[in-house]
Amino acid sequence: MADKVLVTGGAGFIGSHVCAALRCAGRPVVVLDDFSTGNRGNLAGLDVELVEGSITDAAAVAEAMRGVGKVVHLAALPSVARSLKQPLDSHHACATGTATVLHQAATQHARVVYAGSSSAYGNQEVLAKHEGLREEPLSPYAAAKLAGELYCRAFARVYGLDVVVTRFFNVFGPRQPADSPYSGVIAAFCRAILLGKAVRIDGDGGQGRDFTYVEDVVDGVLRCLDADSHGCVTVNLAYGQSTTVRELYDQLLALAAGSLDVSRQPPPEHAPPRNGDVRHSLADVSLAKSRFGFAPRVGFAEGLRRTFDWYRSHSGRSTDK
Repeated sequence: MADKVLVTGGAGFIGSHVCAALRCAGRPVVVLDDFSTGNRGNLAGLDVELVEGSITDAAAVAEAMRGVGKVVHLAALPSVARSLKQPLDSHHACATGTATVLHQAATQHARVVYAGSSSAYGNQEVLAKHEGLREEPLSPYAAAKLAGELYCRAFARVYGLDVVVTRFFNVFGPRQPADSPYSGVIAAFCRAILLGKAVRIDGDGGQGRDFTYVEDVVDGVLRCLDADSHGCVTVNLAYGQSTTVRELYDQLLALAAGSLDVSRQPPPEHAPPRNGDVRHSLADVSLAKSRFGFAPRVGFAEGLRRTFDWYRSHSGRSTDK
């Protein structure tokens, strides 16, 4: 029982990579996903037990949790921009859904790793965001993800649940959807460049991001999953280095120059800054390293190369649902 892992949102971008790593290690995996944003193709070739349903459905969560000793809770409704249009949907998925998962996990004392968000920090004078800062969410998405964190803390105190909250910083890599209005910037840029279209830069492009390759994030998640920490611990999972959106674009163009005629690439199109957007997102990762031995092996430059190569091999698009 103890080795069986439930991955909520397992058909999603990050979730499918978590599932692949667990199966590679020979561990039994249950996936709970309603495919509202997940992709069935992401699970192709993975021997996992699939429960199709929502994390807000207590019966579906109970079914998926049978015999499970550990949980990686990734399911959410991502995107700051989406939450500005659908704030109640974000709350329902990120806050109510998390409470539902935690409640079921507590009934059978399953250890939980919760995918938190760096958006909880908001804009603060401290450049490298550390876990001791008071949270200042700027969007409904950030508030809903933080509400999930607060539920983690409460369940740890009241029910003795062991939880690790892992705050992600701009995760990127293969299989990230690239053709949605809510796509991550690296996925969207790769697709545009490969299709010979202008990328869209919101604001002046000077906003900094701690871009983190998915394989390194997954390694951190599994370290937290298998550690022996107790109560609720919150850690950043990232590189601790910042790249501006404009620098990112320049680096992707340099990668593309090896196979494309980038002289024909149209210049970026600038759009107004987005509401709820954080100006600088940079992680202090010292706690994750000291507490859980988090030590990224791939890194940003190599991860960016692998990611661009993946989109190039898929004609600049993520796979269809």
